[in-house]
Amino acid sequence: AGAMAEGRPLRLLGLHGYRQSERRFRQRTGALRKALRGRAELVAIDAPHLVPGGGEDDDGDGPPRGWWFSGPDTFDAGEVAAAPAGLEESLAAVQAALAERGPFDGLLGFSQGAALAAMVCALRARGDPRFPVAFAILVAGFASRAPAHGHFYREPIALPTLHVVGDADAVIAAPLSRELARHFVEPLVLTHPGGHFVPAAAPQKKAYLDFLDRFHPAQSQ
Repeated sequence: AGAMAEGRPLRLLGLHGYRQSERRFRQRTGALRKALRGRAELVAIDAPHLVPGGGEDDDGDGPPRGWWFSGPDTFDAGEVAAAPAGLEESLAAVQAALAERGPFDGLLGFSQGAALAAMVCALRARGDPRFPVAFAILVAGFASRAPAHGHFYREPIALPTLHVVGDADAVIAAPLSRELARHFVEPLVLTHPGGHFVPAAAPQKKAYLDFLDRFHPAQSQ
């Protein structure tokens, strides 16, 4: 049933990027949340793992966090990690948030959070009852290179997704995000000219709302 039946805005569980925190993600998605106001609510959570040596940010954001590590206490999206660590705790954190803070309709992930959201989509598409979400918006996402994570991508992921790709992204290069999109059935790909951030200018706002309207028709004014 969800939002459509209840006449409430959609609720999105937000998954921040590596070296971010829930608070920093909230600060950096102000324009997006304003663009979605009345249509969708974005509720983010902290990743379970502290990034060592991160310290407090100058503006008191709290220590940087991550969803998993590709090497000992480090992360590189391009690394073919032989022994990735920490993913199970992060899947458990997402499961707990969906259960305790729900209902949620979909996921919105950024960078490493988008990679995690894609894994959750794969599990959901296979019928995993821990992750009752209907769709995902994946911003600057990528597929994990770790062989241990290969099972997430073995079959096409049949869950509706919007993939947001920054042509000038110097952190997660656009081809990596396009490659992730190819693992999905009928993905929507939205390209923007900017870098490594969650874009929310007029063209992206329209694309987000058009996508979300598939799950919650706009209230007639």
